[in-house]
Amino acid sequence: MASKTSDKETGKPSDTRSPPIPNAVIDRSDREGSEKQWGYDLYPERRGEKYKPSWGRVLLGIEGTENLDKIKCERNVYSCVKKSPMVKLMMGALKSSGCEIDIRRHIACEVCDTSVSGGYDPVLNQVVVCQNIARNEGIVQGVLTHEMIHMFDYCNNNLDFKNIDHLACTEIRAANLTHCSFLSACTQGDASPFKIKQAHADCVKTKALNSVLAVRKVSPEEAIAAVERVFPKCYNDLEPIGRRIRRNSKDMYKAYLEGPMYGYDVD
Repeated sequence: MASKTSDKETGKPSDTRSPPIPNAVIDRSDREGSEKQWGYDLYPERRGEKYKPSWGRVLLGIEGTENLDKIKCERNVYSCVKKSPMVKLMMGALKSSGCEIDIRRHIACEVCDTSVSGGYDPVLNQVVVCQNIARNEGIVQGVLTHEMIHMFDYCNNNLDFKNIDHLACTEIRAANLTHCSFLSACTQGDASPFKIKQAHADCVKTKALNSVLAVRKVSPEEAIAAVERVFPKCYNDLEPIGRRIRRNSKDMYKAYLEGPMYGYDVD
């Protein structure tokens, strides 16, 4: 799990060595404080622990298939990398930004806390796919795209994930570009016949707020204030996807085909 130190001056990560609350950012740079403060406790294998299923849950069929789950997860990751227009676009954008992804090095399937389905670890520059939660290709595609937006922001914008405004911004961008269709806004209670135009923005705020609270030991008031401070700028930043993806539309394919127009090296 070791890797060379990221280039903190340029924000370019090292490239060496080969739903629940949707996703989270893992930041282990402040180990003196509580692990829970940074969301590190949500990913047991990130802190060197080997997952140990309980016999009771094994007998009930809830646990005990971790090795098989990992194989299935890695197959889904490989399939998304080869076929998903969103994942291929994000990989092309990262490559063109000088942060090319090697799936053996930069994507890891692990057992996580059940409150998250994935995460981005900027210390190891890895996307984590939670194999016990992201159990099908569709969910894995969403996790990969979401977390690669965090990776893209870290690569290009020198993000400081300990800064709550930076964290709120990247969570806003990820929710904005990958999650919030009108249907999901309705499911969250953010849409109604009286505020259809505002539904998407409210959905993004809700998802970003939940993600911030998942990994930061701050009050809801502090998280809300951070989201509101950065929302106008970050909500309008659509790079590198270029558009908000609507459910049951051709938007994913359109975004992928438009990638070369913006200088992204997509296959």
